Amino acid sequence: MFGSSLWSVSAEPVSRRARPAKAPLSRAVIVRTGLRVLDREGLDALTMRRVAQVLDTGAASLYVYVKNRDDLMAAMLDEALGRVRLPTDGSWQERLQLLVANSIEAMSRHEGLALVALGGIPTGLNALLVMDRMLALLKEGGLDDKTAAWAVDLLYLHITVAGAEQAAYNTKKMNEADHIAEVRKLYAELPADRYPLLTSMGDALFSAGDRDRWAIQVLVNGILNTPADR
Repeated sequence: MFGSSLWSVSAEPVSRRARPAKAPLSRAVIVRTGLRVLDREGLDALTMRRVAQVLDTGAASLYVYVKNRDDLMAAMLDEALGRVRLPTDGSWQERLQLLVANSIEAMSRHEGLALVALGGIPTGLNALLVMDRMLALLKEGGLDDKTAAWAVDLLYLHITVAGAEQAAYNTKKMNEADHIAEVRKLYAELPADRYPLLTSMGDALFSAGDRDRWAIQVLVNGILNTPADR
């Protein structure tokens, strides 16, 4: 009946959009993307252009939400500090020590972020919350306002430096045991007449233990016994 007639079947219409719709830009989206770039590609790769590429947009679009790379990194640091667990159990000293330790851990998760805090006054909402909790704990311990304020500066400096050191260590992915063994060997081989204590105190210098906890205790005990107006 149909003979040799050919049937033509129309192809299903294809959308002209080759890619899915972009997610709306916001400061929060840019900050989270910056953290992903930092963690996957490293500090050197973290540029406004690279973040824009990941978001499938132009770098100029980012400047509506962040001033520059420094502003982006400051926001990324504050995002990281938003994950700090605020202790609720124990004495005020135990809670303070744990808060400091938790803050160090949060800062050390991402390469280079802790260094953003050096030389600047914290203004991010999460950083301010950590500082407010530290002040509350110090006041609970009976410190006067001036001593508590100076103490927070000292503790925050310790958090920053310790976090930067741990982040650098994590980035290098060093085997701690091998590194310590290598440095200990170096110390042992130093000329004893020039470095008498470094060569003779190897057991103490490289002794195991929770040095981070001890350092925090030293700071807290020193703060308690050193009022700002003494």
